[in-house]
Amino acid sequence: MATTPRGRLDSKLGAALRLVLCSWSLLCCCCFFFFLPLALSADGDYEILLRVKTDQLKDPDGRLHDWAPNAGRSPCNWTGVACETLTGNGSVVAIDLSNMNLAGGFPYDFCRIQTLRNLSLGSNYFNGTVTGPSFSLCSRLQWLNISYNYFVGELPELSPGFANLRFLNLSFNNFTGEIPASYGRLPALSALSLYSNLLNGTIPSFLGNLSELTLLEIGYNPFVQGPLPPEIGNLFRLERLWVAGSNLVGEIPSSIGKLTSLKNFDLAYNMLSGKIPDAIAGLRSVEQIELYDNNLSGELPEAIGNLGNLRRLDLSQNSLTGALTEKVATIRFSSLSLNDNLFNGEIPPVLASNPNLQQLKLFNNSFTGKLPADLGKNSGLVDFDVSGNSFTGKLPENLCSRGKLQTIIVSNNRFTGSLPSSLASCDSLEYVRISNNGLSGEVPPGLWGLQAVFYLDMSHNEFEGAILQSISGPMGLESLLIAGNDFSGDIPVEICQLSNLTVVDLSNNQFGGRLPTCITNLSNLQTLEMQGNLFTGPIPSSVRPWTYLTELNLSNNQLTGSIPAQLGDLPVLRYLDLSRNSLSGEIPTELTKLKLNRFNLSHNKLYGKIPLGFDRELFVSGLVGNPNLCSSDLKPFPKCTRARPATFYVLIALPVCFVLLFPFLVWLIRTKLHWLGGQPRRVSKISNFQWISFSDDEIINQLTDANLIGSGGSGQVYKIRLRSGQMVAVKRLRDRTQNPDIESVFNWEAETLGHICHGNIVKLLFTCTADDESRLLVYEYMEKGSLGDVLHGPVDEGFLDWPKRSAIAVGTAQALASLHHDCVPAIVHRDVKTNNILLDEDFSPRLADFGVAKIMRQDATEDGEMSRVAGSCGYIAPEYAYTLRVDEKSDVYSFGVVLLELITGRRPNDPWFSENKDVVKWVTEFALSTLEAEGDGNSDGEPGWCYGDLAQLVDPRLSPSPNDYEEIEKVLNIALSCTSALPINRPSMRRVVELLKDKKVGPFQMI
Repeated sequence: MATTPRGRLDSKLGAALRLVLCSWSLLCCCCFFFFLPLALSADGDYEILLRVKTDQLKDPDGRLHDWAPNAGRSPCNWTGVACETLTGNGSVVAIDLSNMNLAGGFPYDFCRIQTLRNLSLGSNYFNGTVTGPSFSLCSRLQWLNISYNYFVGELPELSPGFANLRFLNLSFNNFTGEIPASYGRLPALSALSLYSNLLNGTIPSFLGNLSELTLLEIGYNPFVQGPLPPEIGNLFRLERLWVAGSNLVGEIPSSIGKLTSLKNFDLAYNMLSGKIPDAIAGLRSVEQIELYDNNLSGELPEAIGNLGNLRRLDLSQNSLTGALTEKVATIRFSSLSLNDNLFNGEIPPVLASNPNLQQLKLFNNSFTGKLPADLGKNSGLVDFDVSGNSFTGKLPENLCSRGKLQTIIVSNNRFTGSLPSSLASCDSLEYVRISNNGLSGEVPPGLWGLQAVFYLDMSHNEFEGAILQSISGPMGLESLLIAGNDFSGDIPVEICQLSNLTVVDLSNNQFGGRLPTCITNLSNLQTLEMQGNLFTGPIPSSVRPWTYLTELNLSNNQLTGSIPAQLGDLPVLRYLDLSRNSLSGEIPTELTKLKLNRFNLSHNKLYGKIPLGFDRELFVSGLVGNPNLCSSDLKPFPKCTRARPATFYVLIALPVCFVLLFPFLVWLIRTKLHWLGGQPRRVSKISNFQWISFSDDEIINQLTDANLIGSGGSGQVYKIRLRSGQMVAVKRLRDRTQNPDIESVFNWEAETLGHICHGNIVKLLFTCTADDESRLLVYEYMEKGSLGDVLHGPVDEGFLDWPKRSAIAVGTAQALASLHHDCVPAIVHRDVKTNNILLDEDFSPRLADFGVAKIMRQDATEDGEMSRVAGSCGYIAPEYAYTLRVDEKSDVYSFGVVLLELITGRRPNDPWFSENKDVVKWVTEFALSTLEAEGDGNSDGEPGWCYGDLAQLVDPRLSPSPNDYEEIEKVLNIALSCTSALPINRPSMRRVVELLKDKKVGPFQMI
């Protein structure tokens, strides 16, 4: 039967309807089976997180207190947990527990959450290894950050399942060994950070396979010496390459020219050699190049001039030669550092047209010619150092035209002419060193009064004129050095208002008139050199405020009057030269109390008997030229005459006294022999480092329990009063059978302290070696004991308010700065701690205990390591404990811990801290959390701390004033900088001293 058209249409509509119904049913089934696992997954995530918190995490601060059961069985509002928001199914996609003071092993069970893509555990106390099959559970992750923890062992293997991993940060742990080959098989990886571990294998070439990589940070690892693999050039997407401090040797591969996206190129602090390749021109996106502290040679590639985006170039501390070409000088650098190389030639004038230039460091090269006249005219120069070259001509007039110049150092050149007048209004200027040139004329009047200047060195030029009264302007001035010029006139009394002055050198000028009596009010003065002038009148007599003065030189003047007896009361005076004046009177016996390294009173008009303490051949050269001095038997001085009647009676009295006293002397000697067991102990060797009167027996006989004041690992310490009345501290080292290192401790202590003179370093008076092989170190006695005892002891032993603590910090910093920067070669203390900082009766600090100190370059092995770990728990720099590498930055870290101890009043490993935490970790975490919570600002919107925040850190026994809080904030910022985990980020001790005395140190910023 034939179907009608209408029948066929009905049949098609029915078929279509059945198809729609079937499709709808299928879709509903798919949705059910898709969302059911997600719902079950969300519920499973909730259970997993609770289990991990209970079984695998230690949370001493209760930061995860909200990880608790709830009615909705949802973790999405828990701290550090992020859930999927688009689908609304509540599955966990990210966990961020960074900086929460958590501990434990690696929490593998987090990775059982199938939807987890991001896991961040950085800046905590997680430890142990990260290996084994359990880690494969994390293969679904796209982001993994476990940096700044305490993981050990080899780097975790990454199975092929990690194909979607894009970000991997394992930096700042204690991982060792090689970089696994599996790391070269991560096709999606865009960021790899492994820096600051203990990786000691080679830098593998397979890293060049990571074609998606934009960031590669593997610096500061003790890799085996080797070249930078040329395969790195395959990473055409790379934007940051940081391989500093990684034992790189050989030449920079030319393949780096293929890194066209690179913005930051850092291979500093290695041993790279050869030339900088011309292929560097390929880095067309580069903004910063850091190649300092290598062994690079050859000329600066002209191709650098093609890098139009380059803003910061640091090639310092290499052996580069040739000239700075005009093409390179056209680059608009904001910072150009070519210092400490072998460059020569003139500086192209085009450099001055750069509108971006802020920092120019060309010092210690062989540049010649004139500086570009317009330097500073077109840009806001901040830091300008061209010292140690052969520049000639005038200084550029516009160096401070933009009013931003803070540092100008042009010393040791051949500059001539007058100073630029624009410097007179440069209110931003802080540090001026223009010494050893041929500059002449009068100093621009405004320069004397620039208020921000704290260091002014114009010595050894041809300046003339007077010091103006405006010298009182720079109230923070610490060093005034103008020796070797033609300055004249009187010294203005306004100089006495500069209470922060520590070094004054006005020597070898034409100054005249009387010395201002108020100069003795400069209580922070350490060095005063005024020799070689025309000063007249007496030496000011009231010198007791000079408690820090170590050097006084007033020689070659026309001074008259007597020598002030109060000079003998100056506690740390070591250098006294008053020679070639017209001083008269007798030599004050009080001067014999000084422990002088240099003593010169020669060529004056002194008369009378030479005091007993100076009546020795050692002092002859410092006494000659005074024809009216006499001595009992010191040649070439005439004998002091006595009236005959007195001599006659003495000659009669002596035999009579001898006859009467002889039996008593016999009895005394026999009794003494009996007391000492029949034969007194004798001292077989004495080494004097200071002039002091003593005898063997008064030291040996007083080493009794009654005089014992302390005992440590190296021996006992005794408090002994000499017959002269002087109190000394005697350290008797243990027998070598008890401690085989005693001999080295004794020798190092004598070698270092015996030849160091500084007001904040304890004075070693002399050493003794007795017949019984006892080794004695005799020091000046410190009335208040150690800083550790005073800081952590009962308040009645002497409470340290904040001003005292601040002064102790400055004094200790000055001692370390002297060891690091003034001693040649430098000395590293290696055991800086509060127990090794002694306090005198005025709470002035003295750095002590140099038994493990090391002289750099003489006692380090070829790889820079020391023979054994020295230091005290809590004070040891992290890199020192693991590698035994030691330099000045190790002391800087320890000093930073001391600063934190002064602020908090807590020992470095105080039990008050939670497990696996010390004062550095505690304060750093508090700082980061506080600044983060406040948006890096205080309640006024200004950068810094709030007093309420600081109060949580400050020793509760203190009651700081608002001014004290400002000072504490400054010291805290410095302490955090000193305790930076990376040595390169720590300031030098010289810089620390400057910062401690600076009133404008800004808030702490993480690097």
